Amino acid sequence: MTAFATPEDIARRTTAARDAAVAAGRELGLTIAEGRVLYELFSVVVHLAPAPVVARVPTVLPHTTTLDSLKKRQQQELDVAQWLHEQGTPVIPPSTLVPREPVQRDGFSITFWPFTDEDKSSEPDYVRNSELSADLHKALRDYPGELEFLSSAEPRFVREGLDRLADLVTAEDLARAKREWEVLEPLVADEAAFRKRFPGIDLQPIHGDSPPANIFASTTGPLFSDFELVTYGPVEWDLGGLGRELEAAYDRGARRNGLRELDPEVLRFVNAVGAVRVLAYLSCADQLPAMVDFMKPFIDQWRDTEPYYA
Repeated sequence: MTAFATPEDIARRTTAARDAAVAAGRELGLTIAEGRVLYELFSVVVHLAPAPVVARVPTVLPHTTTLDSLKKRQQQELDVAQWLHEQGTPVIPPSTLVPREPVQRDGFSITFWPFTDEDKSSEPDYVRNSELSADLHKALRDYPGELEFLSSAEPRFVREGLDRLADLVTAEDLARAKREWEVLEPLVADEAAFRKRFPGIDLQPIHGDSPPANIFASTTGPLFSDFELVTYGPVEWDLGGLGRELEAAYDRGARRNGLRELDPEVLRFVNAVGAVRVLAYLSCADQLPAMVDFMKPFIDQWRDTEPYYA
């Protein structure tokens, strides 16, 4: 049986992440009176008050993630956010008050960002955000940094994560997910195989983690943020699972930017990959038990879709 973290365990983890961020910030020369936790779920986000700096500390991580692999991913995020900022793209850039690199402290890996005031006057506009995502893709096309093909799909984690789900999903769901992954993984793990399956689909640097859901509503306007899973692949990856209305909004933005519209077959592929990947993330439910309940509607919806191997 899976041993789940208790509320007390999670509270201790949050406190430890906050304290590590405060200590790391002070060592970097920031004046910090207290660490104010702004958000916690997969990461703990801490305002290092009164310094105008926010620390982000990933705390719920796949079993395949190491401090070294996390540091590499975080450095890529810092580099791409800084580059976009220098090109004039509206993003939340790294903090200028500390070196632009992750800091590891007390078993955590921490990045630092400017404290940015949020406009809380309205609900997120995902239609607008989907159209704006095409602006981001246009900006990213010229990014000179080296990125791996669909690294954000985490193929090894998905394969091994599915093996850890025996007591968290039904045998039928698990069998379907594993069978789909046998078809999907070769296309995720091998750029040449993807290109052969989808000839003519261009690849480029992409956000990696649904930019429509990661546009921060600042008081000065929308800002692209959270490039933790930045990668190289088809633009469809960034629009996976969002549905036809948001896909149509993206296509409007693509036409405005002189980019190609979304390809239905590639969308079907990335939707299938995303669905199995989300299911595999249930293997992290021992760290975040709430995942079990908030994933139930997703699993019910997934059951009603056509299997990718069909």
